[in-house]
Amino acid sequence: MVDADELRDLAEEIAREAGELARRRRDEGVRIADTKSALADIVTDADREVEALIRARLRDARPGDGFLGEESGAERGSTDVTWVVDPIDGTVNYAYGIPHYAVSIAAVTGEPGPEHWRAEAGVVFTPVTGELFGGARGSGAWLAGRRLAVSEATDAGALVATGFGYDPATHAGDLERVRAVMPLARDLRRAGAASLDLAYVAAGRLDGYFERGLHPWDHAAGALLVVEAGGRVGGAPGGRPGALMTIAAGPDVYAALDAAIYH
Repeated sequence: MVDADELRDLAEEIAREAGELARRRRDEGVRIADTKSALADIVTDADREVEALIRARLRDARPGDGFLGEESGAERGSTDVTWVVDPIDGTVNYAYGIPHYAVSIAAVTGEPGPEHWRAEAGVVFTPVTGELFGGARGSGAWLAGRRLAVSEATDAGALVATGFGYDPATHAGDLERVRAVMPLARDLRRAGAASLDLAYVAAGRLDGYFERGLHPWDHAAGALLVVEAGGRVGGAPGGRPGALMTIAAGPDVYAALDAAIYH
């Protein structure tokens, strides 16, 4: 048996240290180190340095656990726990000096894939504002000592967030989904950091969120926060958040988003 609260506490401690390193490196200046899936999909030296710090701290604290990181790939451990990490979610924002980025750390058990794992703990930390969204399975989602709850549907429509992939070939489909969703939306937000979009759904700052093309580290921590705040998270493949679609919202808005996207 794992202690989900203990995993959350460790993630919070490491996320704060990692976030401070990311903020300091941003103040010093950012160097683009490489591109990933497309020319616009960048990685900075800070991404790699921050992930290395997180991995080292986790190895010191729990040497048998597995690790799945955006920058360094997957490594199975000898325990049932795998840490799923995005060291700087919102790298393009980060590189441009837009202060909307986060450190995302989740602990999961079981097979380390979204279609199989069980999320145990998740933390999303924003270095610029100092806000830390944290949750553990069965213990709720929290921010600054306040228990979070997803919003309820209103007649005014839903404030919905989304994102677009870096591959231009996917943009037409992304825009078509936006067109399908807009009749139920009060307005649309596109802020550029999936983990924060999910954390904001958990906090009731957004009514819903949908996006195609997410990786496991994009949604692992944020999805747990939404569920622990009373929301619903799903998508595809297999009705779980994944590469084909991620949807997160309170129950009523979730049903409306799901119907609009898969009309």
